[in-house]
Amino acid sequence: MDLSLSPEQQEIRRLVREFAEREIKPRAAAIDHTDDFPRDLVAKAAQLGLLGILVPEAYSGAGLGHVAFAVFVEEVARYSASTAGILDVHGSVGTEPIVLFGNEEQKRRWLPDLANGKKLAAFALTEPEAGSDAAHLKTIATHQNGKYVLRGTKIFITNAGEAQLYVVMATTHPGSGAEGITTFLVGGDNPGLKVGPKFKKMGLNGSAIAEVHLEDCAVDETDRLGNEGEGFRIAMRALDSGRIGISAQAVGLAQGALDDAIAYAKERKQFGKPIAELQTIQNKIADMTVKVSAARWMTWKAAALCDAGQPFTKAASMAKLFATDAAMEITLDALQVFGGYGYLEDYPMARRVRDAKACQIYEGTNQVQRVVIARELMPA
Repeated sequence: MDLSLSPEQQEIRRLVREFAEREIKPRAAAIDHTDDFPRDLVAKAAQLGLLGILVPEAYSGAGLGHVAFAVFVEEVARYSASTAGILDVHGSVGTEPIVLFGNEEQKRRWLPDLANGKKLAAFALTEPEAGSDAAHLKTIATHQNGKYVLRGTKIFITNAGEAQLYVVMATTHPGSGAEGITTFLVGGDNPGLKVGPKFKKMGLNGSAIAEVHLEDCAVDETDRLGNEGEGFRIAMRALDSGRIGISAQAVGLAQGALDDAIAYAKERKQFGKPIAELQTIQNKIADMTVKVSAARWMTWKAAALCDAGQPFTKAASMAKLFATDAAMEITLDALQVFGGYGYLEDYPMARRVRDAKACQIYEGTNQVQRVVIARELMPA
């Protein structure tokens, strides 16, 4: 399999790298310290056409596929993982379900505005009592008078309060498990959708994450995505490709940490010479480089399989597991290269370590990824 970037994908990398270095890098520390949602950066990314990478050209998108999307997310995450998370969730699990499962009316209604940034998307699956056990949702959708009325609570929803579209999973047949779940497209202005206070988090500051309460939230039948009972399949498919984005986010985090560690090692002197000349530091940086490269290739392979229409569930889970574990290890090792300075908030390493931890948890914990991989290898 040829995993080299095409000229078009190379151009995306150049475009995003210039954008990230010019616009995101100078803002990364402030976003983390103030916890402000970077609306202006989202708008600038939209102006460059980056929010529609996975949207077909027929609906005002770029139609470039998941390898290009992974490149995009990685380059943003090199400087700000929280900004990358906002854009990733919007473009993957927030938008792609409509691309894959929406009818023509739904695609024309939502995709152009999602692609050009007029609307931001969120994905509402997780509940207080249904995280890894996503088949047993408590949110209920009752069909009555030509509408569905949703009642329940979602938690840990990225872009909550900022999104104009929520892809919501609810059960239309309580007690039926996965077979009873249905997906709905709920507008952010729906009076029955209420967003709780933004969570104060350990990391990914700047990314809005909160509870979403559905209180007699009425939606039209035309806002149902797919048929009744198809919601679990839609959610799992969204998460499969969503894990490519999280893997890319982890690769970007790790690459940024490695870049910082190399630059610091060249400047910092101990024992009369730069610490880059010390074998202990060289070994650490060499190991970090190997892990970053391996994580990137695993991510691109999963993305390439997805773009080719081949089975990619196992590859995506493997990439997510390896890349996010590697990001955690690499950010900690990079902090160690900085020594005492790495522990200070004036330097970027504390932020990178805090951000990396989230990648091991969301869009399926790494413990769940091991279950997915094993099931793919040994199906029942």
